Amino acid sequence: MALFSSSLCNHLSLTRLCGLRTNTITNGIYSPYVSSQSRLPLCRHYSSKVRRGIGQYVVSKFRTANAKYEVFLKRRFPRFYQLYHTFTEGFKLLLHDAKDVHRIKMKMHSDGLQFKDLPYRELEKYRQFRRDIMKAIPLLVISIPPFANYLALFLMYFFPRQLLVPYFWTPKQQVEFRALYHSNRVRQHRPVLKGLENTSQQVKDGQLQSGLKALCAKMQRGANPQVSEILAVRTLFSGPPLGIHRMSVDQMRHLSPLLFLTPRLPSFLMGRRLNSHAMELLLLDRALGRMGPHQLSEAELRQACYVRGLHSNSLEINQYREWLSRWLQLSSSLKDSEVSLLLHCIVFLSANYPGGASRH
Repeated sequence: MALFSSSLCNHLSLTRLCGLRTNTITNGIYSPYVSSQSRLPLCRHYSSKVRRGIGQYVVSKFRTANAKYEVFLKRRFPRFYQLYHTFTEGFKLLLHDAKDVHRIKMKMHSDGLQFKDLPYRELEKYRQFRRDIMKAIPLLVISIPPFANYLALFLMYFFPRQLLVPYFWTPKQQVEFRALYHSNRVRQHRPVLKGLENTSQQVKDGQLQSGLKALCAKMQRGANPQVSEILAVRTLFSGPPLGIHRMSVDQMRHLSPLLFLTPRLPSFLMGRRLNSHAMELLLLDRALGRMGPHQLSEAELRQACYVRGLHSNSLEINQYREWLSRWLQLSSSLKDSEVSLLLHCIVFLSANYPGGASRH
């Protein structure tokens, strides 16, 4: 009897453990025969719950150890901790944006949308992420092997601007590097205007030639041209001598840094990259026009102006809005074939703007 009771208790324990029910009940006692078809899925379910429980336990322990490690770094090595924290938070933000971009791509695929059909914010995120990820790929590859993240931290410390994207910049570096990149852009203002002045000698139409010379002279005097004065010479930028595929190599080399592109490429590659980035900028302008620039937050407004050539710490928010409105007024009048003029407007509209960086 004791043996039977022990056997019965063991069987009932197994039955409860796996969440099983016997097929028949005889005299109030569970039958010892259980259907194998009903036992297998439930046991698998239990096994998966056990694995999930173990996984959660491991993750919890890892997070606890990581938190202790961060406290240790923050107390003993504050500068290294700042780099470590910047890297980990930047990586999280990068993954978050990657998910957003994946969602945008799935939306384009399911709805049959093209790049130009996206709303402004999605278009800007997609464009910026694509540029950043191309630069971030080498660092991410280096970080894959075990403990290789320390090598990445070493590179972050010594070569942050050259190797890292804004995801991995500290707040101080964000301000410093943006100013440095813009100062490199500003150095191209005078060569771009000089190139236009030299090119004006090739223009056969007298009215267009005088209009381009007057525009360059006004810029060199430090004055701001009117939108109508710029649009008066627009036909010169759709074909020779200033079209995106017809301008001189020297002019392309001066324009490339305006978009933060390297000028150290063969001319045909520079032309393709300039055209691609100029078209993206034109599509961004059209999407922003559909949304309305008044819906931009202050941070978005400053970023939009920075991409288009304006950067200054001395400007008020209303000045940024005024400048962006002038840019969109001009941009909305351009055709796809006139994107070269849009690139030159980075100089036309920002070089002499009050408080602009040309004076810094």
